[in-house]
Amino acid sequence: MVPISLLVGGKMALLTKRGRIKCCYAEKGEERLCSHDSRLCRDLRSELFHLCFRGAICTCSATPHRRPPCCEHRLCLGPASATGARFPPGARRSRRRAGAAPAPGGLEIPPVGSALRSALAPRTMGGKKVCVVGSGNWGSVIAKIAGANAARLSTFENQVNMWVLEEEVGGRRLTDIINTEHENVKYLPGYKLPPNVVAEPDLLKACAGADILLFVVPHQFIGKVCDQLKGHVKKDAVGVSLIKGVDEGPDGLRLISDIIHEKLGIEISVLMGANIASEVAEEKFCETTIGCKNMQHGQTLKDLMQTPNFRVTVVQEADTVEICGALKNIVAVGAGFCDGLGYGDNTKAAVIRLGLMEMIGFAKLFCKGPVTSSTFLESCGIADLITTCYGGRNRKVAEAFAKTGKSIEQLEKELLNGQKLQGPPTAAELHHILKSKNAVEKFPLFTAVYQICYEGKPVTDIIKCLQNHPEHM
Repeated sequence: MVPISLLVGGKMALLTKRGRIKCCYAEKGEERLCSHDSRLCRDLRSELFHLCFRGAICTCSATPHRRPPCCEHRLCLGPASATGARFPPGARRSRRRAGAAPAPGGLEIPPVGSALRSALAPRTMGGKKVCVVGSGNWGSVIAKIAGANAARLSTFENQVNMWVLEEEVGGRRLTDIINTEHENVKYLPGYKLPPNVVAEPDLLKACAGADILLFVVPHQFIGKVCDQLKGHVKKDAVGVSLIKGVDEGPDGLRLISDIIHEKLGIEISVLMGANIASEVAEEKFCETTIGCKNMQHGQTLKDLMQTPNFRVTVVQEADTVEICGALKNIVAVGAGFCDGLGYGDNTKAAVIRLGLMEMIGFAKLFCKGPVTSSTFLESCGIADLITTCYGGRNRKVAEAFAKTGKSIEQLEKELLNGQKLQGPPTAAELHHILKSKNAVEKFPLFTAVYQICYEGKPVTDIIKCLQNHPEHM
């Protein structure tokens, strides 16, 4: 199959013999190919939200405003031909007619105009409706990913709602800014959201009729959010918790997913991983883990969340995945204390190793289901722990705490732009659980973080904890 040059909206695109698209644009009168990691020509992206042959909309890129759609990604071009080449839906082998030249490469490309109008028409029937419950830094990044994937996959309804706790920014309502400028200027400035992501300040309206609910709020507020939603959520809806934290229940540990399930009565999965929000927004490659006991639902959630640079693995140990996401924040606080005291990478490596040992021990003690070492080798485990101990808000605030002596609450206000810290409150909840089970002495690192944050113990106690850890005895 010979490469085909296409003229779309006055811009050039090249269909290669392997069914890939390389986007071209004109600069100073010359056609030039975009490099695979460059930004797509602004004129092309403004004329076409995506570029593909299923109605002239390409959907291979999760964020068309940041990088060339389909560069190095196979188009969904329909079934393979007998020779192994892939062709666009609606395109067919041309037949030579008397006096007629064959179409380039032996293909006839359907007219762009009508197909483009068809593809850009809102898709509201037949797909699953998605709502993102939360609009902070991480919530906005998730809305960015889910919105782009919903726009390109018929499995999902085109519009993705995002519940936004209304506030004013520069004299304007945040929801108005998001819906007109397609940017969360307070919590994710500098990154455009897909235009099919709609900010809604009314929680019940945002979640009405949703088939998939992505919960991304601080764990301190999930109870109140669920109380408002009770009785207003579809019985067969599927929830996904991206919330990193735990709570104390009558029997000890109470996971955030347990709270959501108990209050709403819906199936809950979790998504955790080494995912610093700003890097995911920039489309820097990373991995994440979905914990889902129903593997069919897990595949649907993977389709909703996966992009070329946000790769998803689905495992069935949902409880272990969630515990990893909560406990690593406590370890990150300990790592931040060591940074603030001026200790180096060797010390931080010890914090990470001992912290991982305590995470595994806690999971084995409190998880209802099986706990296998392989889950800790997923992105939700050791990868997330390393990332959080070197970057992220918990390490950052803990370092400032050790250096300045200011309170955790004051530093949270000064450094986090309205975001909430998860490590210290999780340490407090964990301490109460361990105390009720007479297991405090088994988790000295977790205990030291709690005592430094809440009982006035000196920050240097974190080093004493490492020196006298049971793993060394």
